[in-house]
Amino acid sequence: MSLVARAQALAAAGHDVIHLGVGEPDFPTPAPVIEAGQRALADGQTRYTPAAGMASLREAIAGFYASRFGVHVPAECVVVTPGASGALQLLLASLVDPGDEVLVTDPGYPCNRHFVELVNGVPRPLLLDPANGWALTPEQIAAAWNSRTRAALLASPDNPTGNVMTPSQVGALADVVRERGGALIMDEIYQGLVYDAPAFTALSVAPDTLVINSFSKYFGMTGWRLGWLVAPRSRVPDLERMAQNFFLAPSTLAQHAALAAFSPDTLAELERRRQQLAERRALLLSRLPALGLHVVGEPAGAFYLYLDASALTDDSFGFCERLLEQAHVALTPGVDFGSGHNPAQYLRVAYTCDLARLDEALTRIVGFLERA
Repeated sequence: MSLVARAQALAAAGHDVIHLGVGEPDFPTPAPVIEAGQRALADGQTRYTPAAGMASLREAIAGFYASRFGVHVPAECVVVTPGASGALQLLLASLVDPGDEVLVTDPGYPCNRHFVELVNGVPRPLLLDPANGWALTPEQIAAAWNSRTRAALLASPDNPTGNVMTPSQVGALADVVRERGGALIMDEIYQGLVYDAPAFTALSVAPDTLVINSFSKYFGMTGWRLGWLVAPRSRVPDLERMAQNFFLAPSTLAQHAALAAFSPDTLAELERRRQQLAERRALLLSRLPALGLHVVGEPAGAFYLYLDASALTDDSFGFCERLLEQAHVALTPGVDFGSGHNPAQYLRVAYTCDLARLDEALTRIVGFLERA
């Protein structure tokens, strides 16, 4: 975030900064969603909703699981939250007592570790191996599990690597967790953004999975701050009571807007955007290796590539600082994503700008490397 702040300061000073650091694409919220929000505001829909969200939106989310994935999710098992972060806070608060452990991946999304600590739990890293393409195995979970472990918190598609698990991989991991009496929490906020195979949900192979999702990434509603979770019916009353205490309710306006996220027009627009992201991904995959930035893993989802920059630097944070100051290109250093995988040699690039801007960023990186 210090690099983000510096990038914003440079832009405010008149410099042309290309932002490839923050996980927020350049696409606006789809027009039908904006129009639905405007109608709700004009109609005075500004009062609290139930803590678990409007019934109509919970039903719409359940309908999306049925139509997109062929999975039956009862609407009463859906809890709408203030972003996926709100969903994660609720689930961890319901599962973790002080001193309990939660398995998290390294590299992995940094806030996951902090949310575990927020409820006085202990995040225990699962060190992923670049030689194995960052893939997580059931054996790793089995070896890391102990008497204090309560859950494994995983993601597919993954941030920062962009890796996507197959249904059989998710099923095998879920089996290991279930055999130990724990909970599998699956972060699916990048679910629709996959490029080499159809999107799927962990619920299709492990119905007892606690699933987190969001309207931010695939649906293009980052600033609306709206997400959801899916949990067994028996857990929902506790989750709803905690939601009443933590948040009172999700944003009413955002919920009304999100009802349009599943409309045919919106879904057609989201598919066009997914195809554009695939083109951006292809451009970077074809050109980054020649610059000494090697893609690790199988980044088949989200909008990230995790790059081995060891041929160029042993200090990825310093490298990102110099690149920002000298070439005005913002990337994310590996230090954000863990400490056990030698993060000083890794960078994350987010392909969140159009092809012309990505091409310009690559040109600037070439110039920066030539001057180094």
